[in-house]
Amino acid sequence: MELGYFAMPSHPPECGLKEGHDWDLQTLRWLDELGYQEAWIGEHHTAPWEPHPSPDLLIAQALLQTRNIRIGPGGFLLPYHHPAELANRVAMLDHLSNGRLNFGVAASGLPSDWAMFNVDGMSGQNRDMTREALEIILKMWTEPAPWTHKGKFWTVTKPDTMFDFLKPHIKPQQAPHPPIGVAGLSKNSDTLKLAGERGFIPMSLNLNPAYVGSHWDSVEAGAAKTGRTPSRKDWRMVREVFVADTDEEAWKLSTGDMMGRMMGEYFLPLLGHFGFKDYLKHAPDVPDSDVTVEYCARNNWIVGSPATVTEKIEKIYQEVGGFGVLLVFGFDYKHKPEAWHNSLRLLKQEVLPRLKHLDASVGRAA
Repeated sequence: MELGYFAMPSHPPECGLKEGHDWDLQTLRWLDELGYQEAWIGEHHTAPWEPHPSPDLLIAQALLQTRNIRIGPGGFLLPYHHPAELANRVAMLDHLSNGRLNFGVAASGLPSDWAMFNVDGMSGQNRDMTREALEIILKMWTEPAPWTHKGKFWTVTKPDTMFDFLKPHIKPQQAPHPPIGVAGLSKNSDTLKLAGERGFIPMSLNLNPAYVGSHWDSVEAGAAKTGRTPSRKDWRMVREVFVADTDEEAWKLSTGDMMGRMMGEYFLPLLGHFGFKDYLKHAPDVPDSDVTVEYCARNNWIVGSPATVTEKIEKIYQEVGGFGVLLVFGFDYKHKPEAWHNSLRLLKQEVLPRLKHLDASVGRAA
């Protein structure tokens, strides 16, 4: 098993945009120093608790301040970008990364973002746009000119050479392109089926482990369409994690601090508006009113001492049948930076060595 990081990025609404950006940069430097494998940075436009609209700006700076960690958008919201422009921008970013870039894509799930960009998410237009945009981007990177794509949402031409010198020439450094990751939330997730179908990296967002178990079924269903054999080693699991020297300290620093505040003030009410609290329940008959910060901490979060966290990760691993990379869900602890750094350190140095016997290639403990 490997470790990575998944950042919305999340910051409290009173946090300045640069202040939050600088905290994310600090965290990425720590992750690199500690030997984390990868980090994914989200894009949002209308969520004060998720305030970064351009992950590539953070990634470009972080690449200059890190040496080994792979970094990528997690992901670019494809309905809101012209695919030809994004193909060139991501290709350039791949060169700046010297081949350390991952390319995460997403369809966008916030109705307020849909409204800003005039996208009809209720009818699934955002998903259709995402599929078409990704098709164009991959075509830009892999198919020689000339061609014209006339789609439902975009018409894009890759022209032949014009006036002797002018021609499309920008391709990623990684051939044929950076690894592509997609995140899934719902049961029978379309995006996770797409991951299986196209051989992309599947990422399961932070939900109840019993619910997430169905996500691998979606990956396999998609893979069956194209005759692929997906590997559980590619499966990323996003979880809320806080490790401290004792269970009591970890509980206080998680539920009683920024993790608890973000969940209580933003994430749980938001999921409630969407009717998504079922995704957090360990049993379907649990009332919505019982799904509190403390409930999530007890049933879904990975919080505790190194010994407790080891036990919880192993339990989740067995419940879902095995996965390859645990992605730590990012929170803003700039008011207690040493506590967040210590949590990341303990997870890497104390917990991970105790999980070496887990082998995702076989899906169960080796």
